[in-house]
Amino acid sequence: MSKKKLWLRAAASAAVLTLALTGCGGSDEGDGATTDKGGSASQEQDKGQGEEQPEEEKGGGELAAGEKATSEFDEDGTKVTYEIAAQKVDVGTAEDTKKLVSDPKKAAGLVPAVAHVEFTVKDGGPVADYPDAGREIEVYADGQRGTILIGASDDAPGCEKSTDVKDWKAGESHVFCDTYMVPEGAKELTVQWAADRDADPFIWTFENS
Repeated sequence: MSKKKLWLRAAASAAVLTLALTGCGGSDEGDGATTDKGGSASQEQDKGQGEEQPEEEKGGGELAAGEKATSEFDEDGTKVTYEIAAQKVDVGTAEDTKKLVSDPKKAAGLVPAVAHVEFTVKDGGPVADYPDAGREIEVYADGQRGTILIGASDDAPGCEKSTDVKDWKAGESHVFCDTYMVPEGAKELTVQWAADRDADPFIWTFENS
């Protein structure tokens, strides 16, 4: 079974997923449902690529898939330095959209894209609980920001819930994900992360084949 089908089955495993389609594409609310439809256009990270040359702190900039960036982040008053690496983006199909959105007409032409981003505490902390760093993940398609689908990634394989992370110490890593609705057929997907709105984002690029 493809990884795409696996994450969709897991995302639909809860009795009800509280999803909210918000952002530039309008707003909607819906419930999760099982699906056997799928197909995958995942772009796996190039393991080991760029690992020797992490980005400068706070610098922002463009990176390859899996390449590490380093940035300070304020976790509710606790200063933490993270190493961050966008690993992959799993892209779904129009059939998946029908299952994830209660009113597919409002998401016509859009498909789900799940960004997987690994965070490692390099210095500072520990983070007591509920880390916020994963909430800053954004997905762009061909240069335009997607529409976030809240809650759809919580149970996806390889993804962790920030609510489950406690007493996060230096050297430990966790993978957080976010799901965005993007235009079907988009050629280039980018995962963006910045420590705050005033900072230049780190940008990882993935070709959607």
